[in-house]
Amino acid sequence: MNAFMTIVSRALLVAAACAAFVTPSTAADKVTFLTNWFAQAEHGGFYQAKATGLYEKAGLDVTIKMGGPQVNGSQLLLAGETDFMMGYDIQVLKGRERGLPLVTVASSFQFDPQGIMAHDDVADLAALKGKPILISGSSRTTFWPWLKAKYGYTDDQIRAYTFNLQPFFADPTVSQQAYLSSEPFQAEQQGVKAKFFLFADGGYPPYGAAIVTTEKMLAEKPDVVARFVKASLEGWRDYLRNPEPGNALIKVDNPKMTDAQIAFAIDKLKQTKALDGGDAATGGIGIMTAARWKQTYDFLVAANLLDPETEWQKAFTDRFVKDLKIGF
Repeated sequence: MNAFMTIVSRALLVAAACAAFVTPSTAADKVTFLTNWFAQAEHGGFYQAKATGLYEKAGLDVTIKMGGPQVNGSQLLLAGETDFMMGYDIQVLKGRERGLPLVTVASSFQFDPQGIMAHDDVADLAALKGKPILISGSSRTTFWPWLKAKYGYTDDQIRAYTFNLQPFFADPTVSQQAYLSSEPFQAEQQGVKAKFFLFADGGYPPYGAAIVTTEKMLAEKPDVVARFVKASLEGWRDYLRNPEPGNALIKVDNPKMTDAQIAFAIDKLKQTKALDGGDAATGGIGIMTAARWKQTYDFLVAANLLDPETEWQKAFTDRFVKDLKIGF
């Protein structure tokens, strides 16, 4: 009997070993994410998720690629060169207008960190009516029409912005477009007193640093989308608690990034509650609402920047964020 049991046991062990040998390995799903600029704190949550193993834990092998001024994110996304990109609402709505299958699946920030940097004697945005303002060409079809409608600005105020701050430093009457966490830091470093006016404080509706993918990705790999969104938003949560792991990777991709600029940016993101303010205070990091998307659609249509027939409801989905409730 004992001999029989021994034979059976050995047979079972051999069978188990063989089963283990033939079982396919569960390789991580490869995912590529394209940011909208050179690596910086405004991308911190994604770098944090990679640095701390959140993506790996979610079964993802994520490659983060840097965007930049010459990188067309939508084009690369639609060509399959990246699975996700960091985008913004107007970009996606304009794409939907042209029939492009772009879909936003989460938003890092509850508002667009865009605004105007002015010299210290400027009281508010209304005071800049009639004054010269440096903006880029692309801004003519994003926030500039909103400024015209709200504050009565006119096109003859526009001066070309080439991402060089010297014209602002040299002329005390000039203001310029700026990012909450970027150009004000450079002004501070130059000893130039400046004020920053965030458009969102005046009601500018778009979200910021959104995660955008394609309808094809949603149809073929919804589980990958869900895992990428969840791990990325957890990365944002952890980044604001202890950013050191993410910062180390940011500086690998962008060696010019300094600790001081990163610290300045993180401080601004915290001060303005970019991640956990607004609807995120109750809905969790990454949440988006139809009401906000409708506001952006209405603004674009009113400014004759978007065909009213555009199906704005297809520009986003909250299915991947509405039940996560990731908070601080």
